[in-house]
Amino acid sequence: MALSVAILAAAPSVVSAEVRVRLMKGSAIGMASTFDRAGDAPRSTFQKAVTDSALTSVFVASEVAPARIETTRALLTELNARRSDGTIVVDLPADVLFDFDKAVIRPDAEPALDKAAEVLKSYPTAKVTVSGHTDAKGDDAYNEALSMRRAKAVADRLAGPGGRSLVAEGFGEKQPIAPNARADGRDDPQGRQKNRRVEIRITPDAGD
Repeated sequence: MALSVAILAAAPSVVSAEVRVRLMKGSAIGMASTFDRAGDAPRSTFQKAVTDSALTSVFVASEVAPARIETTRALLTELNARRSDGTIVVDLPADVLFDFDKAVIRPDAEPALDKAAEVLKSYPTAKVTVSGHTDAKGDDAYNEALSMRRAKAVADRLAGPGGRSLVAEGFGEKQPIAPNARADGRDDPQGRQKNRRVEIRITPDAGD
């Protein structure tokens, strides 16, 4: 005969599971398992509590001196840093850093640059590249020159009194991260705004 045993979870939101147990006379030694799963019983599944991206830190703690780990973590979070192929990338909107068509850093951009400069202290021997980017408005050659002037202004600011060596590059409109125009050909102001940016790329070496 068969005896149905209901196993109820403590939490009311969890559906109960059912296992049928067959009772047999005599010894069961050497016999195959006699546990059958009820056809309408829920199936157990396992899921990750968070996504893969949430499990990966922007920086590797071993790259940073222990005394600076928490400071670095907080600064990278505030700057919305991301990691790409072993490189830490900080995107600073050009509209925050500069006035329209200018390459002189605005006074209200200093707090963000102070944070970026503090992050660089955690990677004293890393390669640092500052890249300027524009949207697709205007002449290509002009945009490339403007992006280079802006990249150099940020690089000079981050180099600090010690004159750390940073590489400045100007890409103009060549490396967009968003569409400059919609699918129907109309202008996309939000996309163009994302493309107007200065990227700070930090590539730690084995010594960091």
